[in-house]
Amino acid sequence: MAALVKRGGSDDFCSGGPFFSNLMEQGLLVSLACSIDGNCPPRKRSRVIAPLVLGVGERVADKKHQPRSIDTLPDECLFEILRRLPGDKERSNSACVSKRWLILLSSIRSSELAAQMKPSVKSMKKTLPDLNNLVPVNENETENNGFLTRRLVAEEATDIRLASIALGTCSRGGLGKLFIQGGDSTRVSDAGLSAIAHACPSLRVLSMCMTPLVTDAGIAEIADGCPLLEKLDLCQCPQISDKGLITVAQKCPNLMSLTIEASSSISNKALQVVGRFCTKLKYVTIKDCPEVGDQGIASLVSSPSSSLEKIKLQALNISDLALAVIGQYGKNLTDLSLTGLKNVGEKGFWVMGNTCGLQKLRSITVNHCNGLTEVGLQAIAKGSPLLKQVFVRKSCDLSDAGLVSFTEKARALENLHIEECHQLTLMGVLGALLTCNPELKSLSLMRCLGIKDIDYAPAQLPSCKSLESLTIRNCPGVTSASLQVVGKICPRLQKVDFGGQAGVTDASLIPLIQSSEVGIVEVNLSGCVNVSDALVTMLVKAHGSTLRMLNLDGCKKITDRSIMAIAQSCLVLNDLDLSCCTIGDYGVAILASARQLNLRMLSLASCSKITQKSLPFLLNMGQSIVGLNLQHCHLISTDAINLLEERLWLCDIIF
Repeated sequence: MAALVKRGGSDDFCSGGPFFSNLMEQGLLVSLACSIDGNCPPRKRSRVIAPLVLGVGERVADKKHQPRSIDTLPDECLFEILRRLPGDKERSNSACVSKRWLILLSSIRSSELAAQMKPSVKSMKKTLPDLNNLVPVNENETENNGFLTRRLVAEEATDIRLASIALGTCSRGGLGKLFIQGGDSTRVSDAGLSAIAHACPSLRVLSMCMTPLVTDAGIAEIADGCPLLEKLDLCQCPQISDKGLITVAQKCPNLMSLTIEASSSISNKALQVVGRFCTKLKYVTIKDCPEVGDQGIASLVSSPSSSLEKIKLQALNISDLALAVIGQYGKNLTDLSLTGLKNVGEKGFWVMGNTCGLQKLRSITVNHCNGLTEVGLQAIAKGSPLLKQVFVRKSCDLSDAGLVSFTEKARALENLHIEECHQLTLMGVLGALLTCNPELKSLSLMRCLGIKDIDYAPAQLPSCKSLESLTIRNCPGVTSASLQVVGKICPRLQKVDFGGQAGVTDASLIPLIQSSEVGIVEVNLSGCVNVSDALVTMLVKAHGSTLRMLNLDGCKKITDRSIMAIAQSCLVLNDLDLSCCTIGDYGVAILASARQLNLRMLSLASCSKITQKSLPFLLNMGQSIVGLNLQHCHLISTDAINLLEERLWLCDIIF
């Protein structure tokens, strides 16, 4: 043996290379010699790879061209390796290696993980725990209950991003809500939804808008992998059709909210299946779907297991039949919104109200439906004894008599909003206030051109002691004469909105300020160009202890004098809009020096007198302010704005 070890001559065994091609083979021979001599214990023999025998004319490939990476494995093999990783943290770390690994890891379902399919050998050998000691919980064993929310907007929405979210949220409570707001550059496809479906079984809310690449296959993956889904929003998803929605209805029995918007591929067929399988469905919104008609809406509402509470229908090809079915079977409805239903006539609204099925209805919105007349409105009030909130917009046939008759029958009415109903006059509004529920709390009149001042005093004025909020916006016929009456009949107003009323003057609002029995909380005088410092001073002195919001946008007669009164009298003001007012640096300095003020929102947009001298005063407000509007303040430089953004890092600054 010694002769063999001390063999002389060249190290080359043959032309193929040295006798010991690597250290492993050297160790093998030494191990063999030791075992023969008896000086070393025998060891397990290492694997020896046989040399490749080449044919005539063939050459050994260069070592640097020989594939040595794990990426040379096919996807099937790499999938089997990755699914055996022990925990969520290891899988997340492995996903950082490459996009291929990320995609493969995101394609592994929770049920396919080897660690969850059977217990490991190590866990089987563990001894019984000592019950006297507190055993810490492993963070990898945290149950995925769907606590996390993710929002992707425009270019952020990609398949790779969705795959990353799917893996990254596993070990942190699981993804519960996913919102995708797409656009022209959105690249989310079925592959991204498949990753979410495989890794996020706890997903409960999925909202997709403008995702043109997502098809029925992608939504079917969600249905298969996320059986706990409760809310689904599909807005401008052109490739999702009846097939995809039917799959969701059949496999997601917990679905409670469904929104379908701008889809020409979803029809009555899908809604029939939804009505049959989704017994927990409570909220439905269907907008601009030309293939949805009476049959689909009727199937949703008339299902024996229907528990719908809120329905919103807009721009659909439905007729009086659909409204009749809603009135007959909508026994659990509390909110109903009907917008742009051109084929619905007076008969539909009349039947819906007189069937007396809407006993629980509390809120109704009728927007731009020409079929709504005073006859239909009276029927709705008669058949809905709990009706509290009514919103009517663009009703051409609503007259004074119809409004008075409606308020007589709606005895639970608390909130009345009327917009762009031009046949109504001030006499009709006063008559409605005389006959309405004495507990009416809010009245809004917007863009009603028929409401104008009257030349004579009414024989009887209503007493609106319960009215807390009054809005009269963009009604040019309402001037100071009518507004003076408001202060006399509404002594408990807390919220006043006269935005866009150019006829508002100091004299018209003095009775309202003086006769108020409770403190005024919110005042909106935007566009009231005739309001001056005198009125603001009177307002804050009388109600400074309760005033929280003051909007003086466009009131050009407001100067630093008003700011001084606000700084001295307002104790709880947190929202102040001084856009387009005649405010200078001195006014900003006064605001900053008021120690009792804790403004959170401040708008100084288009205040042309404000310069960079106001910069240190604005910085002094940094402890409380979270929103600052400096648009069109041309005397403030970009560098000053950058300094504000650096110092007021908790504040959103618009410039």
